[in-house]
Amino acid sequence: MTATTVTSSRTTAATGGTPALVVVAHGSRDPRALGTVRALLDRVRALRPALPVRLGHVELNEPLLPDTLTALGDGAAVLVPLLLSRGHHVKRDIPAMAAASPARTRQAAPLGPHPLLVDALHARLLEAGWPTHPGPDHAVVLASAGSRDPESRADTARTAALLAARLGVPVVPAYASAAAPTVPEAVRTLTARGYRRVAVASCFTAPGRFATQCAAPAPWIASKPLGTHPAMAHLLLHRYDETLMTNGAVKRRALATP
Repeated sequence: MTATTVTSSRTTAATGGTPALVVVAHGSRDPRALGTVRALLDRVRALRPALPVRLGHVELNEPLLPDTLTALGDGAAVLVPLLLSRGHHVKRDIPAMAAASPARTRQAAPLGPHPLLVDALHARLLEAGWPTHPGPDHAVVLASAGSRDPESRADTARTAALLAARLGVPVVPAYASAAAPTVPEAVRTLTARGYRRVAVASCFTAPGRFATQCAAPAPWIASKPLGTHPAMAHLLLHRYDETLMTNGAVKRRALATP
């Protein structure tokens, strides 16, 4: 983050203008991840040029979220996790970092489950060679990072159900770590049931170790990470708007209470 950007953030926040959109990415040792996330934020800025858009990471990459929030001073911001389900980062790490900051923050829901996320998943599958009209021998493994948190697994299962409804074929959630089944296990299960065309849908926001690991066992095609797909930019803005509207509704109800 340049000095010019930091000054602009602080000025916008201090003057009581539009709350900044702070996209909170996980962070990755894969150098492709940071470039992908920055390109996605450029898409968001192109869609809404007047909106201050900032980036903060939970770990591994700069800027780290505490540094981004410090640059905002006591300004207002909506933190939108660039994460696809609930879990420890959404429920513990991000709120703790926000609480330690002087910025006035509100936190949005993670990006999934949501129909816009399914739009991006479907588009990436089509790019990889998924047919417009799949047959009875087609199925999909939805590969995600995984979490011990049952709400995270419930969110991934819901995304799988939405994608199954979109495609008209079975979609089985699978995980890179911390949860079962693994991608190879899910592929074997579907193959044993007679599905000869099993695709792996990458439910990751950017390239990295888990995305590469999950694509490797694909017996047919594997889609690319969601990355800069336009639906992802629209979904970030939707979560931002949704959070502002929800908080506003709560405040209006409180004022109306005698």
